[in-house]
Amino acid sequence: MTMSRRELIKGIGASAALTLTGAPALAQQPGRAKVIDIHGHYTTVPQAVRQFREQQLAAVRNGSQTTTLERVTLRFSDDQIRESVQEQLKFQRERGTDVTLFSPTAGAMGHHLGNEATSIVWSRICNDMIHRVCTLYPNNFIGVGQLPQSPGVSPRNCVGELERIVKELGFVGVNINPDPSGAHWRDPPITDRFWYPLYEKIVELDVPAMLHVSASSNPNFQGTGGHYIAGDTTVFMQLLMSDLFKDFPTLRFIIPHGGGAVPFHWGRYRGLAQDMKRPPLTELLKNVYFDTCVYHRPGIELMLKTIPIDNILFASEIVGAVRGVDPESGHYYDDTKRHIDAMTFLSDADRQKIFADNARRVYKLKV
Repeated sequence: MTMSRRELIKGIGASAALTLTGAPALAQQPGRAKVIDIHGHYTTVPQAVRQFREQQLAAVRNGSQTTTLERVTLRFSDDQIRESVQEQLKFQRERGTDVTLFSPTAGAMGHHLGNEATSIVWSRICNDMIHRVCTLYPNNFIGVGQLPQSPGVSPRNCVGELERIVKELGFVGVNINPDPSGAHWRDPPITDRFWYPLYEKIVELDVPAMLHVSASSNPNFQGTGGHYIAGDTTVFMQLLMSDLFKDFPTLRFIIPHGGGAVPFHWGRYRGLAQDMKRPPLTELLKNVYFDTCVYHRPGIELMLKTIPIDNILFASEIVGAVRGVDPESGHYYDDTKRHIDAMTFLSDADRQKIFADNARRVYKLKV
């Protein structure tokens, strides 16, 4: 039986909990509102996790699958786990964010690699690692999971892991890869009935899904700058052309990285919807949201002035695709909070929605 974060802290006592969980969340300080970052990845997992993945895929190539879940199940000390997330904790302190919705590395989901069986094992390991972090730092991280998708395999096969991470691990959301083939787009569009068994379970569990592609195996599409942004844009257009939300009126999707090219071409999509005799985009926005993983100020300003504030959720992707310091500003590219802080046209109520309230509403958070 899995112990909840609340039960864990109660059991070990207040003083021990402080050591376990790190410093109290900054938002608990008087006069400061909480900041929730909905898009963070565990890109700093212990090296042994990456080594296992290499061994797992090598075993598939060699025609065997000798590496099993039991052989590698989380054989890390708590100190090793703590050490692996110090960079994320440092950025939280320095940038003034409090809680990160934490998921496995998107590029490493690698649904196009291996097969259905290896994807199940790999997803369980990655999700269990997220749970370890969230258990050690319940004030700082909340779990979001990956699914054991595989090209051409029904998403119905993901239902068991989805149910496990929500009901047993306490995760509040999941990442869905709309293109498990690795930038070849061989599976049906995300609006096709092919996906419905997964959506039925998501609606039953009442959790949102971020539509986040993984790595590219197509040389025409570099991963983080090509496939990611193209994927974000593609899924929006698929949704625009469909009646998916008539079948699933409570389904909630987040499109990451600012929605790809969507805010910049908002007029194009409004016009296409009109020409196709589709409902106005305001109808689509009852179910679709965007994060703020946009790494320059004019881009975030455009987004904030184009997309309704109620549909924007704060995010930075730390530690993610762009890790360097901008030589023009002297700040990290992925320090998105400072851009939002600088937007003088935003009201305090707007910032409250972007930094916390929208995330609470979409993810049903109680933080």
